[in-house]
Amino acid sequence: MSQLFEVHPTRPQARRQKQVAQFLHDGGMAVVPTDSSCARVGHLDDKTAAEQMRRIRQVDDKHHLKLPCMDVSEPGPYPCILEATKEVQS
Repeated sequence: MSQLFEVHPTRPQARRQKQVAQFLHDGGMAVVPTDSSCARVGHLDDKTAAEQMRRIRQVDDKHHLKLPCMDVSEPGPYPCILEATKEVQS
């Protein structure tokens, strides 16, 4: 079953955010706009959601899924692949 949640991009309502969070927590998956395309999202700890995402994208379980975050302090104990710059020593 699909459900449409409209969330204001700069002034999201707390009630709507809670509805979306509960939907994802209950095993739902969502498609959200990004700066360049759309992303499929699901609950981080939901193994079934990860399997569904891989099935939809037609990739195997060796394929890494992305964990979007605002900065590197957010992801916790996850490996981060960052774009290299001249300031990074090899």
